[in-house]
Amino acid sequence: MTSLATILAIPFPDIGPNLIEIGPVAIRWYALSYIAGLLLGWQIAKYLAKRPPRIVTPEKIDDFLLWAAVGVVLGGRMGYVLFYKPLDFLANPLEIFAVWHGGMSFHGGLLGSIAAIIAFAYRHKLNLFAFADIIAFATPPGLFFGRIANFINGELWGRASDVPWAMVFPHDKLQIARHPSQLYQALLEGALLFAVLVIAARFFGARRYPGVISGLFLAGYAVARLIGELFREPDGHLGFIIGNSVTMGQLLSLPPLLFGLFLIWRALRKPPLPA
Repeated sequence: MTSLATILAIPFPDIGPNLIEIGPVAIRWYALSYIAGLLLGWQIAKYLAKRPPRIVTPEKIDDFLLWAAVGVVLGGRMGYVLFYKPLDFLANPLEIFAVWHGGMSFHGGLLGSIAAIIAFAYRHKLNLFAFADIIAFATPPGLFFGRIANFINGELWGRASDVPWAMVFPHDKLQIARHPSQLYQALLEGALLFAVLVIAARFFGARRYPGVISGLFLAGYAVARLIGELFREPDGHLGFIIGNSVTMGQLLSLPPLLFGLFLIWRALRKPPLPA
């Protein structure tokens, strides 16, 4: 029996996963979201590199773009393999390389990005935390675009709901009204988190304390993800990890939250960089 909430649900704008499809060649929204996030983040990082404290040249930011792309893609894929479907990929290891089938983990991409930042800063003898602050600042727009791509693809939908803006997603076998949680996460992890970093840097001089922006990003993302997961349907093959409330996304957000708070505490105990 169809519920009243499902009958009254807002129609899902079924745009399709591909922007352009010509024969076997397709340009996918998900790929475009990665490209848009990297390109916009690149420009934000170059802008910050020109402003005090100047710890890296814009040319070095150009060089880091490839490192960032490799770190995000490899880390994101391996994170999905290890955190979400280790037994499936162990049974079929060649599927690890089939990235066109989907499957990326933000937390894995975060670890890949951190590894790239550390390696690049070490190679070019940069202040690690000041450089990490620039990259952290440039990251939320990519998260925003990624969640919008999730919405367009009609994936990672929310839990059942009767809110007026609930939607029925086309790939949902139950065909019930759900939270458009991808949009919630786009606003929390992308727009709101970026606004917090801008306010911290512009009005509180946070960039003068290397590690504060990185810590705010990690802790802010973790809080945004913890909230977003309250509305998002757990992964079907995992379900709830603890009881009927805690998801894998929430568990994986606890280490960034704690480490982010530690970075802020550590940074504020040191003298600031010259303005």
